[in-house]
Amino acid sequence: MSACPSPLDQKQVDQLAALRVTLAHARAARGPALPFGLPELDERLADRGLDGAGLHEIAAASASFTDDACATLFAAGIAARFCVEPGFTILWAVTRFDLYAPGLEQIGLGPDKILYAQGRKDAEILALAEDGLRDGSLACVVAEVKAADQTATRRLQLAASDGKTPMLLYRRHRSRDRCPLSGLSSAMTRWRIGAAPSTSLPHAGLGRPRWSVELVRQRNGNPFSLELEACDDTGRLALPAAARDRAIAQGRASRQAA
Repeated sequence: MSACPSPLDQKQVDQLAALRVTLAHARAARGPALPFGLPELDERLADRGLDGAGLHEIAAASASFTDDACATLFAAGIAARFCVEPGFTILWAVTRFDLYAPGLEQIGLGPDKILYAQGRKDAEILALAEDGLRDGSLACVVAEVKAADQTATRRLQLAASDGKTPMLLYRRHRSRDRCPLSGLSSAMTRWRIGAAPSTSLPHAGLGRPRWSVELVRQRNGNPFSLELEACDDTGRLALPAAARDRAIAQGRASRQAA
């Protein structure tokens, strides 16, 4: 038989109590996770959604305008879902204003929900984002940069935690031969978004756009990739109909086997 563990002495009791207080403060500093509303996506995320007090990075799968637009709308859809309470505003900081406002409005980000800021260089954009995060009154902060080292991302992660505000860092392509997500980062999640062929319709017209959504890295979780339908007018993604039918059929087969 194994020996019974000896009782804790007072020093160990005090250390354990201090550890519990530290863990409680760490949990309180993190905002609630925002789920995507898709089990196929949320169940693969360590937090079952995006940490509402963390840094999340997004990049286009390539330097093409099509992939750039997909990645921009992916970020906008997330921001739109964070901005659910009346009076809350999103800060979107850029060095070059090339956003298409009607496109953002179509996924739930109207002009009344966005505060735009423009800087001359990446360092100014990062400073604007950090100030916005620490203020704590914004629903979300989105910043577009071409370069941000690990120190910069660490500062953003700390600012997001302090202000309990989600940070979406869109890393734009600097050149056609380098992936924006190749460097080190303190981000909670890192996403790569690209265009995918849409479903053909039985009549003339274009089907709902599809995106290749790849989670390159996540803290305390594994990477994965999915093909999803683009954001609707509320910023929500959807599982393609064919994949949805397969999931239902597999669920029925499992129940019948049981």
